[in-house]
Amino acid sequence: MTDIDVSATKRRLEPKWLILTAVMLGSIMGPLDGSIVNTVLPSITDFFHAEISIVQWVPTVYLLTISCLILLYGRLGDMLGYKRIFLYGLAGFTVASVLCGSSQSIWMLIAFRAVQGLAAGMMMAVSFAIITAAFPPSERGKALGISAVAISMGLGLGPTLGGLIAEHLSWRYIFFINVPIGISALLWGSRVIPAGIKNPRQRLDLYGALTAFVFLLSILLYTNRGEDWGWLSPASISLLAVALVFGISFIWIERTSAQPMLNLALFNDRVFSFANLSALISFMALYALVFLTPFYLMFVLHYSILKVGLIMAASPIATLFVAPLSGTISDRIGTRALAFCGMCIAAVGLFLLSGLNASADSFDVIWRMAITGTGMGMFQSPNNSAIMGSVPVTHLGIASGILAAMRNVGMVFGIAVAGAVLYNVAPIAVYMQPGAFGSAEIEQFVSGLRWAYISGAALAGTAALTSLMAIRRQRQD
Repeated sequence: MTDIDVSATKRRLEPKWLILTAVMLGSIMGPLDGSIVNTVLPSITDFFHAEISIVQWVPTVYLLTISCLILLYGRLGDMLGYKRIFLYGLAGFTVASVLCGSSQSIWMLIAFRAVQGLAAGMMMAVSFAIITAAFPPSERGKALGISAVAISMGLGLGPTLGGLIAEHLSWRYIFFINVPIGISALLWGSRVIPAGIKNPRQRLDLYGALTAFVFLLSILLYTNRGEDWGWLSPASISLLAVALVFGISFIWIERTSAQPMLNLALFNDRVFSFANLSALISFMALYALVFLTPFYLMFVLHYSILKVGLIMAASPIATLFVAPLSGTISDRIGTRALAFCGMCIAAVGLFLLSGLNASADSFDVIWRMAITGTGMGMFQSPNNSAIMGSVPVTHLGIASGILAAMRNVGMVFGIAVAGAVLYNVAPIAVYMQPGAFGSAEIEQFVSGLRWAYISGAALAGTAALTSLMAIRRQRQD
């Protein structure tokens, strides 16, 4: 064996790459489950003979429980070790998947989805911290870019698998497929992920955790249900008031606590603050595409569930190929330029999507979605690297949790913004069903869709500008 062969073999066996594979194996389940469930919601509705307004809580409660507790999990990772939190999340997610697939009523399914969200939040909160701790700064962008492949694969495979399952199997299998993945990830992760640094002397800020939970729950519920309840209805205003009170209380507690759950001093760093803001806005922009495009494909172009799933895979597949390359380049030239250019490309893709009409074909949709996915892939790896490289090693867990929170909260906000634009321009969209309306109603829906995509493009452009505000290079820890 030559010296080159020996060197290559040694690199393949380095522990950091094994750690990365373990994190990726576990990380694929969250986005896979999130994207696959949306595809089979019609099947779940028919099976339980439930109202759509109730079935909507199946994806909603999952996203809410993830978002509300993810900061707490990040803090626990800094205290107890990232491996423990990650593996507990894997185990809980796998068990919850079995319970979801075995549900005997829609309310059981909603309850078990909440449990599944609790576990998924544990994995999401510390995954970036595990990777950042395992790799040197010179390879951070590359590693985070490769890890993005797992998320993109989950998002890309979800709609297609959902379509196949909806056509040939019971909806229950969308949850059962998590079981072999979860068991494999649990066994592999327990073997290769290091225990990490623990801080047993630190105490959990219970009051901070409680106020953060109530604040996030209130604001996310308002965002998610405001369209149905009325943005200025008594229920909505009450939620806003609760969010305001507990948000202010949270900030006061964190400023005065000796060991705060969230060290607000982290936001004094411009890279950390503006890169997180960019992440939030970027996912708001992306979910204008993710949320609305399936309705366009089904209601306007009359595609089957399977074909919808295949087309929806175009954006995450493009991200899958671009993200690792972008991350590697960012290790050499820095993060700002790539993050800015990526969001500019995503803005162009979303604007081009606004040109779709009732006579478009599948290729018209695919190449526009691929442009958007390319931009997101170029943006995400450098932006994530900038965030994780701007904090001290002792705060990697909470930084990872904040980044994951930005992603999930951005999804909720993005759905709310896109839906609000669509329903205000095209009120008929609230009542649309496949094949239910004529050409006039379809045209109104397409008009609303056009302005929703334009709003997404505006958000992507805003994220590009905030990326430029992260003016300090990431710190070489």
